[in-house]
Amino acid sequence: MKKFKAMKLLVLLLTVLTMASGCADSKTVSPGKASGEKASYIMGLDDTFAPMGFRDEKGNLAGFDIDLANEVAKRMGVTINFQPIDWTMKETELNAGNIDFIWNGYTITDSRKEKVNFSQTYLENSQIIVVLAGSDVKTKAELAGKSVAVQAESSALDAVNTDPDFVSSLKELVEFSTNNEAFMDVEAGRSEALVVDEVLARYYMKQKGQEKYRVLEENFGDEEYAVGVRKSDTELMKKLNDAFDQMRSDGTYEKIYAKWFSEN
Repeated sequence: MKKFKAMKLLVLLLTVLTMASGCADSKTVSPGKASGEKASYIMGLDDTFAPMGFRDEKGNLAGFDIDLANEVAKRMGVTINFQPIDWTMKETELNAGNIDFIWNGYTITDSRKEKVNFSQTYLENSQIIVVLAGSDVKTKAELAGKSVAVQAESSALDAVNTDPDFVSSLKELVEFSTNNEAFMDVEAGRSEALVVDEVLARYYMKQKGQEKYRVLEENFGDEEYAVGVRKSDTELMKKLNDAFDQMRSDGTYEKIYAKWFSEN
């Protein structure tokens, strides 16, 4: 009888120890966050792309996209960290898991749709042709035999390449890491013109002096900006679009837009 009671006690003790071990291995879920949800996300950007995302005079990140991202983060209850990246590697960085968003004047194109999912559109843009004010060039055709600057792996480059006859007519299509470098090449007289996002060009010319530049009447078409997210991040995309909807409904989007584009 004593052996039987001792055996029951041993079984009970082992059961209690097993339950305690199971509790120790379980993960604690923070209040307000479901298991598996992230508390912070990384936004990849080109930090020379004013006025969307750039360094101000103090070296801090500023811009339309920066303000939008911070407001979206607040509504999602998360933190967004800003990570400058090599813009030519943006889709690779996203799909490698190094960043969670491509968000910095990121144009919707068919080729990019194969690599990422796009949020709803949040800004319209055009690819324009900029020359110096004293240039004799008035049309696309008059750029034949001349050098044209453009940012590498950009929507401007994609737009130019949709017109192979134009490209073949050029002396050279010169690619640069940043739009600022492309502008400087034109200013130095090495390239006759550059093809660039109108959003960036208007801001740049305003800062440097509108009278120094001229925009051709012809351009390479209209386009739309959106946020790029991994195709697997469907729930993140839903939350992002929900935040955009809320911001449009309550007027927050318009306030941020007016801050950066009040003259437009």
